[in-house]
Amino acid sequence: MNMEAVQFDSRVKQLSLVKITVPSAPKGDQVVVQVAYSGICGTDLHIAEGAFPCKETPVILGHEFSGEVVSVGPLVKHLKPGDRVAVDPNAGCLTCDPCHNGNYHYCSGGGIDKCIGIYQDGGWAQYCIAPADQIHKLPENISLKQAGLTEPLSCVAHGWDRISPVPVGSTILILGAGIIGNLWAAVLHLQGHRKVIVSEPLEARRKLLEKLGTGYDIITPDELKVRRAKDLNWGVDIVIDCSGYAPAIEEAITLINPGGKLCIFGVSSPLAKMSVSPYLLYKNELTIIAVKVNPFSFPKALGWIEAMGNRYLDYEKLGIKTYSLKQYKEALQALKEGSIAKAMFKIDK
Repeated sequence: MNMEAVQFDSRVKQLSLVKITVPSAPKGDQVVVQVAYSGICGTDLHIAEGAFPCKETPVILGHEFSGEVVSVGPLVKHLKPGDRVAVDPNAGCLTCDPCHNGNYHYCSGGGIDKCIGIYQDGGWAQYCIAPADQIHKLPENISLKQAGLTEPLSCVAHGWDRISPVPVGSTILILGAGIIGNLWAAVLHLQGHRKVIVSEPLEARRKLLEKLGTGYDIITPDELKVRRAKDLNWGVDIVIDCSGYAPAIEEAITLINPGGKLCIFGVSSPLAKMSVSPYLLYKNELTIIAVKVNPFSFPKALGWIEAMGNRYLDYEKLGIKTYSLKQYKEALQALKEGSIAKAMFKIDK
């Protein structure tokens, strides 16, 4: 039996729609999942451009996905066929010091270096095979459509833990209104934050974010510069970068109030560089916090999804458009143009 999949070959830097054999009967602790929704993220774009490392032989991309269990290996006890699930793509070796310290995302043989959809075949396919301990059963009140956002929300949950505490009333600047910026906006609004500014250069994305109904100040980077030019003392308490754009991050550091924080959340190209004034960091006692993937934060993301519901996780409000696997070129092009905040493959049975 064959299935459709979108495969990337790093040797020629090319994506292609292929027909390959459905994953075989699962062994040991393996689980075969029939994919329902699978997202395209900024990391995938970097991979497709050849700027982000991945498996050197052809690999099926897709590390954000939900679906239904089809079959389980003989060692799997907590899942059964028919269960609706979300898949955590990241894991560690479980034997090194970082893993033993609860930091598997630092593991040299794990974390993003072992990621399903980057180093192992992922969810841009009708079926995917994954270890049972990376699969989370969904509560009844979470749809497969909402669960397609579990992985990015689990990364936001890890970021939230890293930057906390964030007192309500803080002035917060989000750089970028792609899906990650929009999810951060939704989470901040859910937590009671109202003094939030979102800087986004693309008009289409600014209009999409307005649909979320947060009442946040959504402006262009040029408008941000004007505010600072009018008042050199104007600043923000926290900057959350969701753009991965080094020049924007570099400039935003100068906007942070004394005692403030910079959260580097967006994934930049490994080739990107930025310059920081050590004196400014000293003078304003600034904290720079980087966030890498989602260690043990899937349960927190599922809790957020239950709390957020359709008020925040409606695809139209978030600027998410669904595509079939056959439409992968169209989906990637729309993302690059910025006419949507996120592309999601909806994979029919």
